[in-house]
Amino acid sequence: MTTTVQPQTAQALTFDVRDIPFSTKGAWFDLSPVVALHTTAEDVHLVSHQTGMHAVFVLVPETDGTRTETTITASPSLLTWTASDGEIDAAFDGVTCLRIRGRGISLRIGDASTGLTPFTGTYLFRDPIDGAAVFTSYETGRRYRVTSLKGDLDLVGAEALGVHVRDAVASGDDGWEVAIEEFESARPSYLPLLGFTDVERATARDFSAYLDRLAGWRDARTPAADLAAYVMWSATVRPLGFLRQESILMSMHWMDKVWSWDHCFNALALAPGDPAAALAQFRLIFDHQDASGALPDSVTHSEILYNFVKPPIHGWAFDKLRQRMPGVLSPEDLTNIYDELSAWTDFWLDSRRIDGHELAHYQHGNDSGWDNSSTFDSDRVIEAPDLAAFLVLQLDTLARLADELGLDAGATRRAERDAMAAALLAELWDGDTFIARAPLSGRTSSTTSLLNLLALVAAEFLPVEVRERVAASIAGHLTLWGPATELPSSPNYEPDGYWRGPIWAPSTVIVEDGLRSAGFVTLADTVSARFRRLCEKSGFAENFDAQTGEGLRDRAYTWTASSYLLLAQEALIRASDS
Repeated sequence: MTTTVQPQTAQALTFDVRDIPFSTKGAWFDLSPVVALHTTAEDVHLVSHQTGMHAVFVLVPETDGTRTETTITASPSLLTWTASDGEIDAAFDGVTCLRIRGRGISLRIGDASTGLTPFTGTYLFRDPIDGAAVFTSYETGRRYRVTSLKGDLDLVGAEALGVHVRDAVASGDDGWEVAIEEFESARPSYLPLLGFTDVERATARDFSAYLDRLAGWRDARTPAADLAAYVMWSATVRPLGFLRQESILMSMHWMDKVWSWDHCFNALALAPGDPAAALAQFRLIFDHQDASGALPDSVTHSEILYNFVKPPIHGWAFDKLRQRMPGVLSPEDLTNIYDELSAWTDFWLDSRRIDGHELAHYQHGNDSGWDNSSTFDSDRVIEAPDLAAFLVLQLDTLARLADELGLDAGATRRAERDAMAAALLAELWDGDTFIARAPLSGRTSSTTSLLNLLALVAAEFLPVEVRERVAASIAGHLTLWGPATELPSSPNYEPDGYWRGPIWAPSTVIVEDGLRSAGFVTLADTVSARFRRLCEKSGFAENFDAQTGEGLRDRAYTWTASSYLLLAQEALIRASDS
């Protein structure tokens, strides 16, 4: 399999399916050769994200029963395999059905599991009612029906048990077409309402409308905006399982969850063009707020994790969300958000502070979102400057919301805000930089991680001399592509070290916002421009090598795409204003 990517225009977006899965807004499955964590197969698979990431089918183009080499091209509405003697096209027909047609070559739709046991694998039978091939998957707990619309559909391994080949082979001298559906127990036999071309055109129109809502402001200065929008659109799933609202997964690769800070960046990108979707994206994680006020670490189709949390950036994000949203929020929305943010803040104040301590603490690097940052090398349990700064902003948000809603809590929240800001400076500023410390031993952290410098996001509450020193330290992290998460000159720096060197979207957005708030506009502009250039060069990876700009890890990350859109639109607004 080879892939090609055509030159980009607003009308003809293409992408490499090895990097970005082929899917559609609302679907829980995709086509991709990426079948597991850092695992890319030779052929494209149908991969479902119900009950986790599971490769259901391997899709193999064949000539006379033998695999044939093809070139794959993908656009938002069509994936095509092209061989020397034929072609196969795939397009989504709604959110639970995939249509595939071929000419000149056949397609083997093969069971991707290793065999059938009483608890694992896939079973195949031919439905006696309509003749469709039905695969039942233990891994996803769903059924996959393959209905022939034209040509022949031959089965291998129907009703077989144990280890056995299970295939449905679509072929036809005059061409062939099948529909593949993902569903639970039963549904009426598949009947096409539209021809293949009309199905493909309908999907193209849907994406075009989404693109115009999300990035109607785009122009030649934002060449990656169309692809960023596709990454977000194709990773948006319909409400299902534990996700009660339409949700943007972090990726349609293996990072197929919503984490409790990632969603904020996706909401910010949606806000100007689709404020209702943005608000829903911001609030969806609060559906699972527990009795203590804590948010889960992550939520996905069949799993909610509470063993860690994520940082309380939600006050900062909500203020930015309101700035970007047209119109005003209803009193009901504001009241609900006030209650949710209050409980989330009180979790940190009540459950993550030692008696007599003003500062809250993380219990592990995962709580900060910076899992393996060098700030956590000496101690995992730390009182950290970024955490204190986020709480200062969240308390400030709550104080202003209380005033807006006519509640009596404003003065209390301001007092808590001021006490937290004072402790940040008195206990975690050493006169030169911010440090973290273990709450019991008092041992201080290393100071080479960018994490310590995120406190600049609370610039309004920091003295000028502190802002200046922190901005100068941030400049030391800046490479040609953006702010490295570990000081490049540090012995702790690793090119592919996760939070120990690579550039990440959320840290870039927070740093850029902090610099701009602190008055360091030129440096903020540089951070924004370099990160945007990085995405235009290397796509929307989970993170990037800070020195080379190479994309690392998962290559279709929605918070990277949304951060690009956020920074790109803000840059265009500044250019227009000037």
